[in-house]
Amino acid sequence: MPVVETIALTKVFKDFWRRDRVLAVSDLDLRIEPGEVFGLLGPNGSGKTTTIKIILGLLYPTRGRALVFGRLPTDVAVKNRIGYLPEESYLYRFLNARETLDYYGRLFQYPRRERQRRIDMLLDMVGLAGVARRRVGEYSKGMARRIGLAQALINDPDLLILDEPTTGLDPLGTRQIKNLITEELRRRGKTVLLCSHLLGDVEDVCDRVCILYGGRRRALGDIHELLSRNELTQITTEKLSGETIDQIRQVIRRLEGKDVLSVSAPSDKLETFFLRIVREAQRARLDTSGVSEGTGVAAFLRGESDAARGQAVIDGLVTAGARGAELAEASELPESPPPTAETSVIEELVETRPTPASPEDAGLASEPQGPPEADRRVIEALIKPTDPEDDRRA
Repeated sequence: MPVVETIALTKVFKDFWRRDRVLAVSDLDLRIEPGEVFGLLGPNGSGKTTTIKIILGLLYPTRGRALVFGRLPTDVAVKNRIGYLPEESYLYRFLNARETLDYYGRLFQYPRRERQRRIDMLLDMVGLAGVARRRVGEYSKGMARRIGLAQALINDPDLLILDEPTTGLDPLGTRQIKNLITEELRRRGKTVLLCSHLLGDVEDVCDRVCILYGGRRRALGDIHELLSRNELTQITTEKLSGETIDQIRQVIRRLEGKDVLSVSAPSDKLETFFLRIVREAQRARLDTSGVSEGTGVAAFLRGESDAARGQAVIDGLVTAGARGAELAEASELPESPPPTAETSVIEELVETRPTPASPEDAGLASEPQGPPEADRRVIEALIKPTDPEDDRRA
């Protein structure tokens, strides 16, 4: 069963007199499979946001239908499995980051302890742990997008819909979202619907794309197949001399009857260069008042539960204990040295004499007596440290 399916989906916006005014979506057929990262592309006004709102149940189609997890989008059980980051972060300005995430956690009816655990993980992940007590209204646009991403992930959704997720984000935040999609969500079989105008981001993470224009589907397919230029051949090798390149041109012209169109040296992307410079500054611990890079993906988004982590700790302790027992059996402990004459004398001297059975029989006090005074002087002489100067005199 596809996660999202639209069948002849059509949406027409009408004016005050109920006349057709805008044809936003026209006869759109889509199928988004489980575990797929699907890109929805198109210029402004092509129907992308309208399609997303119909999938979310925020708009009703004029004709056709949309299904999510095999059900209508208005089904409440469906909404519980969806995370949504809108194009604009509609957040309460007077709540701070913790209060905002706690509010969305309450909507999904998570208990207080579970809410706090997920909030701490998400704030660390998006790099806002240091400014979690500031009001959201004081955040920059990039910081608002980060907290918006955190609220979209609070319920660990099976379907994550991202509408322009990287708008306003710095390259660090952009790379973080890409890594989250490609490394964690895809690995766990999550489905992602990505809508973006930044084609480079879509190219990096999406499996298939659909391009809309005028509300209609103009292209649909695997992104690598759509972008491949089968009429060209690209060969990459180590740096060649000018003479070798001229000979290669002649060989190609003689054997194939074709010319070499261009010869150039490859270069890194600006994003790669930027990230390298910033991470070098972070390793140098330079001061900044901006957001941090984050501490990686939250544990619950990786599918790690408290029970699993606790079991891992227990297994580690058991393994360490078994290894210690094997080492103890393998090694022979040295036996205690036999007591010498000096230690025997000391133990005999310091041993307290037993108390008689009754004071009347012995004619003594009922309290036990210690060794006599002469014995004490002998004991002190034995345990007194020896002075090397005395030894030399002797």
